[in-house]
Amino acid sequence: MSRIGIIDLGTNTFNLLIVEVNSDKTYQSVFQTKISVKLGEGGINKGFIAPIPFNRGIDALKMHKQTTEKYNVDKIYAIATSAVRGASNGAEFVIKAKAECGIDIHVITGNKEAETIYYGVREAVEMSDETSLIIDIGGGSTEFIIANRKQIFWKQSFLLGAARLLEMINPSDPITDSEINTYTNHLNQELQPLFEAIKKYPITELIGSSGSFDSLAEMVAHKFYTPRILDDKTEFTFDMNHCRSIHEMILKSTNAERLQMKGLVAMRVDMIVISSILVHFILDSLAIKKLRLSSYSLKEGVLFEILNL
Repeated sequence: MSRIGIIDLGTNTFNLLIVEVNSDKTYQSVFQTKISVKLGEGGINKGFIAPIPFNRGIDALKMHKQTTEKYNVDKIYAIATSAVRGASNGAEFVIKAKAECGIDIHVITGNKEAETIYYGVREAVEMSDETSLIIDIGGGSTEFIIANRKQIFWKQSFLLGAARLLEMINPSDPITDSEINTYTNHLNQELQPLFEAIKKYPITELIGSSGSFDSLAEMVAHKFYTPRILDDKTEFTFDMNHCRSIHEMILKSTNAERLQMKGLVAMRVDMIVISSILVHFILDSLAIKKLRLSSYSLKEGVLFEILNL
């Protein structure tokens, strides 16, 4: 038996998953946690990590390293995505993480990120021979994957992360119709490669991977069911009317009002507006009638690769 720690250095949060791996390559989750870092704050659209978030990121890694020591982790796999790979001082961040935290960071491409997310989602969600569109909304980038349970047909990482778009749009509080139109026009322009791919590979559903989709599911659970409905589940099927209701509530709300909304964690209060508009833009543009949540994402995909590839 051995213990593995996987750190997903996202643009918004640094997520840690610790698992115990058995000799037959099965595993049990031991502990997981996340730290809000907002690595892209003040610099993401200028292509660098600003000093304050840079230091926040190093401090978060130090805390995660202490946690892995507490849980007697044998090996750490640290994966960095959009905010680090797109930053002029990304290499400096990697060097400092090694020097100060003893953590080797592997920076992956957007294409590799999309592939790894697929592996994670496939472990969480009962996929079939029918074709699904998987979306993972990050802070710096958003990955789109067209796939079924057997294979990926098409994938692309777009610079449409919620933190990046939030800084670009700088919406009013609450967001205005004019700002929504500007944003959706931008999405329509940027996502033409996706729309072309969908013509070639028609889809039957949308699967939302972790992050913002977790928040939307939590909000739906609090408003229409009970939070316990999501307990110990790796997938959840949304009622589309409930989803629309939550979306309309988000659009009309101020930051202060969202801070009071049940199921919405403070670190996502600002970005949920951007994420929810993106989700409903896709649902409406592609006339999608089924939406599922995968509670697994990149870090579980990394684990799948470690154990199986």
